[in-house]
Amino acid sequence: MKLKKFGNTEAVVYDLVVPIAEEHGLIVWDVRFEKEGACWYLRVLLDHMERAVTIQDCENVTRPLNKLLDEQDPIAQSYTLEVGSAGVERELLRETHFDACEGCAVSVRLIRPDEKGRRDIAGTLVSCDREAVTVETDGNAETYPLAGVAYVRLADFDFNADVAADAPEGADEN
Repeated sequence: MKLKKFGNTEAVVYDLVVPIAEEHGLIVWDVRFEKEGACWYLRVLLDHMERAVTIQDCENVTRPLNKLLDEQDPIAQSYTLEVGSAGVERELLRETHFDACEGCAVSVRLIRPDEKGRRDIAGTLVSCDREAVTVETDGNAETYPLAGVAYVRLADFDFNADVAADAPEGADEN
């Protein structure tokens, strides 16, 4: 795994979408310009620090972004714009992702088993740099070279805790 950097198109779109997202209290988690088959997709992934990203949030970003993209026309080929949530078990790809998620529960998938025979590591993200990711498991910090890591994702999202926090008072009483 290598830490991902924005390509030119992604960087231009990132600069366009950040002010729009911030106006609505959102964070731009990632921008991806990807080819699938014969089609190009411009994907903008959003996050919110205090709640889930809603369809309304996506619409609030899509409409003004679409208008800006039409006016400035920074992408030569045709593409489909998709704006959505980064997801609760999002993959950490960029240095900013790792920085934002230090102290969070993560799932690390190794390309080959480690010396203990494990390919899947669950723990708390301690740090990540260009060379390695460090995860605390059972009170021990373990460092894995990025070259041997397939992916790192956020883990252990508790849907019930999120739903309970949003439920009206007394909603769980019969």
